[in-house]
Amino acid sequence: MVAIESPNGQYVSGIQVKQGEPTLAAPSEETPKGLYYLSNLDQNIAVIVQTIYCFKSGGDEGSAERAAEVIKEALSRVLVHYYPLAGRLTISTEGKLVVDCTGEGAVFVEAEADHDMEEIGDIAKPDPVTLGKLVYNVPGAKNILEIPPLVAQVTKFKCGGFILGLAMNHCMFDGLGAMEFVNSWGETARNLPLTTPPFLDRSVLKTRTPPLVEFPHHEFVQIEDVSETATLYQEEMLYRSFCFNPEKLSQLKKLATEDGTSDNCTTFEALSGYVWRARTRALNLRPEQKTKLLFAVDGRSRFEPPLPKGYFGNGIVLTNALCDSGELLDKPVGFAVSQVREAVRMVTDSYMRSAMDYFEVTRARPSLAATLLITTWSKLSFHTTDFGWGEPVQSGPVTLPEKEVILFLSHGKERKSVNVLLGLPSSAMATFEKLIEI
Repeated sequence: MVAIESPNGQYVSGIQVKQGEPTLAAPSEETPKGLYYLSNLDQNIAVIVQTIYCFKSGGDEGSAERAAEVIKEALSRVLVHYYPLAGRLTISTEGKLVVDCTGEGAVFVEAEADHDMEEIGDIAKPDPVTLGKLVYNVPGAKNILEIPPLVAQVTKFKCGGFILGLAMNHCMFDGLGAMEFVNSWGETARNLPLTTPPFLDRSVLKTRTPPLVEFPHHEFVQIEDVSETATLYQEEMLYRSFCFNPEKLSQLKKLATEDGTSDNCTTFEALSGYVWRARTRALNLRPEQKTKLLFAVDGRSRFEPPLPKGYFGNGIVLTNALCDSGELLDKPVGFAVSQVREAVRMVTDSYMRSAMDYFEVTRARPSLAATLLITTWSKLSFHTTDFGWGEPVQSGPVTLPEKEVILFLSHGKERKSVNVLLGLPSSAMATFEKLIEI
């Protein structure tokens, strides 16, 4: 297919998407102005997360002709409740991210594709080039402050279906918060009351005075790359997804416990340990190379008292496991799984508040050198979003935010399978594909 030039000035191939001029969806009513506080759990994850939702034609609102109109109007109304999303990020006098609640609105773009939606294919098989055309990138943005917290694009297809593409800043909310926002947006489009109104006061997660660091926080440790993986990452990056159905997950849990390290483990612990080990071997890390595993634990119920229902923000905290690559690979899978389990157990109210206080004192950012960061979306119900056209036939991420990130996604009609999505240099991916078989 002939390449075309996008409005952003980049030549693209594959499906053709014509983007209209961006507009602003401002709150439909007057909203509070001023600076909006972001907690220390929000500060470390100021990255843009891109997701898409594919809807067939039909439903209560008919074809996709009115999709953009309905969704934009509902966005203006739901932003009254979620008004910080209509503002812009800035830096406070303390050198931290805050939201300037200007009320100017989210960026909204209408687009058209000269294809049927089925030509997109299965989005579980990553294709950042194609899927990237379904999300609007703010042209000329040089840093995170120049990108609005929320950018939406509705792309209409010849078949009558449409795709909603979102670019949202992670510092505004974690996966659960994002899911609640998108589902509230859908409820607003269907003229329903919000099932879970947002709790906006993030001061419930303010740091202690004075700060008290009670634990070592290896998530911030900078590891020397003695394995020279930077050279490996000069190769072409390949993105793949691997499906673990319930039978495979059961086999994996059995494998993780058969060495006697432990008598039981969760699906997440077994899968994380297995993938961490396989990726370490695929990257051919030296035995003396320190390797770190990072993943987020939902702290909402672990805080004392628990965070309020509908908490609008990040209620997750990063925990970690750290060991030598040689030890990780020489020992059975059960060892890796036990490291994951211990990292989960480590997350208590004291640990989370210590992590927030650590950032207050050091302003350190989690280091990703020689690190694997696992993000779990397998328990998030983005697939239930309904703007009046029924639930999406597909939904998921456009790509991974960093090369060190692996994403766990629920898969299948019953959502009992897990898709493992990752990118690796081509030679490492060839090895990983063999190692991941079970």
